[in-house]
This record gives sequence, C-alpha cells and structure tokens, in this order.
Amino acid sequence: MKPHFNKIHNKFKFNGFHFCHEELKEVAYSLVKEGLPHEQATGGFLLDWLNNDDALYVNTSGSTGPPKKIKILKKAMVNSAIATGDFFGLEPGNTAMNCLPSHYVAGKMMLVRAMILGLEIDCIEPSTYPIFDYEKRYDFCAMIPLQLKHTINYTQNIKTIIIGGSKITPPLLEKIKTKTSFFYETYGMTETVTHIALKPLESKAQRGEGLFTAIPEVTFSLDERECLVIKAPNLKEKPLVTNDVVDLKSETSFQWLGRFDNVINSGGVKLFPEQIEDKLRSIIDERFIIASIPDDDLGEKLILILENPRDPIESFSKRLKGIKGLSKYEVPKEIYMLDKFIETENGKLQRQNTIKSALN
Repeated sequence: MKPHFNKIHNKFKFNGFHFCHEELKEVAYSLVKEGLPHEQATGGFLLDWLNNDDALYVNTSGSTGPPKKIKILKKAMVNSAIATGDFFGLEPGNTAMNCLPSHYVAGKMMLVRAMILGLEIDCIEPSTYPIFDYEKRYDFCAMIPLQLKHTINYTQNIKTIIIGGSKITPPLLEKIKTKTSFFYETYGMTETVTHIALKPLESKAQRGEGLFTAIPEVTFSLDERECLVIKAPNLKEKPLVTNDVVDLKSETSFQWLGRFDNVINSGGVKLFPEQIEDKLRSIIDERFIIASIPDDDLGEKLILILENPRDPIESFSKRLKGIKGLSKYEVPKEIYMLDKFIETENGKLQRQNTIKSALN
C-alpha cells in the first residue's frame, strides 16, 4: 500500500484496537463528544486528518515569537513520518507510546507515524509525570525533557526515545548515560513538521555524538549570518532560513551554537548565551537566563537572571568567580532576579519576554 493521508495502514492499532478509516472516524467523534480534554484534542486532530482536505492548520509553540497557526500539507506530514520510520528502522507492528498533547505538531505527528507506518500506538494523558505501563515493551516514544526527567527510571522497556521541545539539562544527560535505551535529541520546528535532524545521546546502548544529522531527503547550508538554511523538498517547497547559528560540518550535519537573535556582542567578542548557560548549569540549580544590557564601554554587558533563587545574590557571585571553563568575557557582570519566568501555554520558556520583565 502506497502511503497516503487518506489511507490507514492495516497494521495500525490505536490503544490496542485495529480500526479502518471509517471506524477511526467514529472513535474520533466519540472522543470529541465524551472524552477527557486531552482525548478531545486527539479526537479533534483525527477528524481533521481523516477528512478530505489536503492540509490542516497547526499551532506554533510561541517560544521564539507570538503563537500562530500555520498551514501544513498532509502530504508533508506523511513524508515526515516515512523519513522518521526510515531513520529508526520502524516496521509495521512496532509499538509506540504517545504522551505528548495533540494540540501541537509533535503529538499530532506521533499519531500520523502510527497511521502511516502501521504502528500499534498507546495514547496516554500528556503530563509532566506520564503514567504508562512500565512493563510493556515499546519500540518508539517521544518526550519533552521534563517528562523524561520524571520517568527516566522507568524507561528500561522503551527501545528508542526522542527528546525535544526544550534544552536537555546536564543532570538529565548524566542519568541517560546509565540507561539502556537509545536516546536522541531532536532539532526541528512546527514549520518543518517536527524534527529534521537528530543527535544520538550517550547511553549504555550507544555512543553519543556532538552533531545533529539530517533525516532522509534533508540537506543544510548557511546564510550570510552563518544561520542554518534547511532544504527539505518533501516537507516544504522552499528552503527554510532559520535564526539558528550553527557550525556546519557537511550538508547533512551541524553543531548547534545558539540563536542569532540572542547573540551578545561584548567588547567586540561574540557570545552565545546558550553556550554559557550550558557551562553554568553545573553550579546553578535554579532556572536562569544569560542576557545583556547596554554598556558604554563594552556595548553590551553580560547579565545573569535567576528565577526565584533560594540563596543570596552574593553566593552566586562567588560561585561564578570560581567556575572553570568560563572565559573572562563569559562571566556575568550583574545578577537580576525574577519570581517567575514567563512561559507559553505548553510550558516553553518565553525568553525575550522574561528578560524584559526582569529588567523592568
């Protein structure tokens, strides 16, 4: 059977039961009418998917700008599912677990992968503390870092876990090293129909790598800002120019450095806040942001913003002076506090709005 959005793979199962196209429509109607809120969202998406329209509208997360709805072709979603299946060697009858909300593209794509590739998918309530059958064996699952943090000790029966949506913290990376699953950090966005590149993380199952590698039929280049340009003809007609500064290693691999709109120029030195934040996570337990304020001498002066710190500011200043691996340019010159960082509806940090709030 040639994959197409109006065809359901004959091996597809939803929560343990096989459904054809029309049967799945009835299930979707039932979920919308009688289900819990997360089930209603799943039912709503299934109805959108199973209609005759060749596209649907998806909400962006709002982490790097105002949330908006964008149009995505169902053909692109089918192609994305096939590319993921090829990358991981997923086969009809493999099992998958979905703990992501169907409001956003990541949760929708878990369902699309199951319908197109013929996976047996179990959908559970999307929560930061996912509760699932720890004894059941799953071949594939997607989580945000916070979900994995809370379930890392119960993932022994999940073969492959992809992780995206926010930064993976060093403590979580250390825990992943002790586990037996295959873990991958994802790179992508709503506009690319979730991930278009993956980075293996070190665990007992595999060696970690520092580079993101493209999924099939995706290639990369750079623009004049040294930002990533994505060419994915099966997902988007035109190349997508991002604001992500990368070190391009080949047309199919790169190292991510930071966001172009976050780059700080201090005394003529280009600083990437995300890189500095990685170095500071070993000494700061609270959530924090590296940012800048105008400075007469340096142009921009590096600052640290802390979320509801438990210790006095002075203690952080002492810690910063003693940390190894920080250049003198990377040491924050001032420290600010904010009771609560600003987040999107699905829990992603709104970086620029949080910085504005802290400085005001």
